[in-house]
Amino acid sequence: MKDNDAANSSLIRHPALPYVIPFVVFLAFLALDRYLPFSPETGYAIRFFAVFAVMMFFSRQVISFRFAHFWASTAVGVALFAIWVGPDVLWPAYRESWLFHNSIVGAPRSSLPERVKASMMFITFRVLSSVVNVPVLEELFWRGWLMRWLISRDFLTVPLGTYSRQSFWLIAVLFASEHGSYWDVGLIAGIVFNWWMIRTKSLPDCILAHAVTNACLAAYVLMRDQWQYWL
Repeated sequence: MKDNDAANSSLIRHPALPYVIPFVVFLAFLALDRYLPFSPETGYAIRFFAVFAVMMFFSRQVISFRFAHFWASTAVGVALFAIWVGPDVLWPAYRESWLFHNSIVGAPRSSLPERVKASMMFITFRVLSSVVNVPVLEELFWRGWLMRWLISRDFLTVPLGTYSRQSFWLIAVLFASEHGSYWDVGLIAGIVFNWWMIRTKSLPDCILAHAVTNACLAAYVLMRDQWQYWL
């Protein structure tokens, strides 16, 4: 019994958990979304509160909002938003290329039912998820944990923002892969966020830049009716 208790205690105290658990829970919701008996409005509300609760329970001690470069991080976020929508604004048929429209990356169109565009409940929790949850859980996972873990399995001995060619480019490519038919701008965003982490050595500043990008994109989706960015 003592051995089992020790093993359970060791698991609970594993240093990677605060960085990894929220991301895993978020992915689980994405994977199971189509099988859950909820409307999109209710499903997004449940997802937001569940992921937020997991972050507060497991990750609170590693989350900080002490920004070292507030305005510069904000500018990085705005610039990445411009890069994200820029190709589609400049070349309207750009994303119809087979590179962004195939069985591997999907298609640049929203999978959401048309009616949610008029649902304030859905819009509220979709924006909160994009601006509050996603920047924190993704930065914890990609640049707080995996970028360091690829350098050393004892990742806490690796200072935030430590550069390694392998970890830098692998994280950028993996980050791109989770953005479907927007993998190209996802790759640029991954490179910029990695660079900003190396430049600032600050996880809070990467979270801020990420949140600003997502907030700008959310505003663009709603103000310009560009729902394809919310796949």
